[in-house]
Amino acid sequence: MKSIAIIGASGYTGAQITSLINADSNFSVQGLYVSENSLDKGRKLADLYPTYSHMAYTLSPLSDDAKKKIVAEADAVVLATEHSVSLELAAWFYQQGLAVFDLSGAYRFADVAQYPKWYGFEHTHPDVLAQAVYGLAEWNSEQIKQTRMIAVPGCYPTASLTALKPLKPFLTEMYPVINAVSGVTGAGRKAQLHTSFCEVSLTPYGVLGHRHQPEIATHLGQEVIFTPHLGNFKRGILATITVQLKPGTTEADVAKAYSVYDNAPIVTVKHNQFPKVDDVVNTPNCHLGWKYDANSGYLVVASAIDNLMKGAASQGLQCIKIHFGV
Repeated sequence: MKSIAIIGASGYTGAQITSLINADSNFSVQGLYVSENSLDKGRKLADLYPTYSHMAYTLSPLSDDAKKKIVAEADAVVLATEHSVSLELAAWFYQQGLAVFDLSGAYRFADVAQYPKWYGFEHTHPDVLAQAVYGLAEWNSEQIKQTRMIAVPGCYPTASLTALKPLKPFLTEMYPVINAVSGVTGAGRKAQLHTSFCEVSLTPYGVLGHRHQPEIATHLGQEVIFTPHLGNFKRGILATITVQLKPGTTEADVAKAYSVYDNAPIVTVKHNQFPKVDDVVNTPNCHLGWKYDANSGYLVVASAIDNLMKGAASQGLQCIKIHFGV
């Protein structure tokens, strides 16, 4: 049984992955940690989230002694922390010999030049970054097995790349256009006026400037137009994507391309039938639905995931299980 430490466990994603690891007989939770100045230190997870009242874990401050204890007792660490915090913690734990599963964006780009523009900091650990693998579980399983530094993808990129990567051989130079809507949990647990439920009305944000656009483009190998929207619901993502396919591409070609997921139990693909957010909420699943107009060469594919599950925590657990071979 592998022992996993979870840092940043008081947030939505940290709490979610704690519950998943706690329920998996292959793993044990070494401990839950928050920053030393967090108001949640010393509190029980169940006090923050009564839905997890079956778990008796307490949130401990991540002191130097706690870090030494993690290194001595844990096989891996999950980081559900802010990007700049993960940058340093991931490198430190990696250098101590632990496997690191980072749910932030601090190791998703191989190119250090991307970080000042999209995350606002210089990447200070290029040696560790060079070992990082992008944890898109259905596509990078061999690499995930072989490295101890896994960057779990963002929520919108997971939904978008799962839909687009099978189509890559058929894409033209026309940029795929991605319109995606997320529930407000995607903005995190911190109180902010614009994500207060009473203030939320369906609206685009980060237009032509969201950091998930270059993440999608980098790992697809093609530029995209990506427009996220904030929806007035708690959790889930629906991404509707329009792409132009090369002349001569047939419906059978598309069906064959998506057959890559035939042995992927988490991904369901349907033709001429489109997914609903409610069907994937609180599950690790990704539902895809597509329709192709051979006359115009345009295809529309919709992708639905739970932003806290397949978009973060359950994909993190997928990566952990792939890495440890369980």
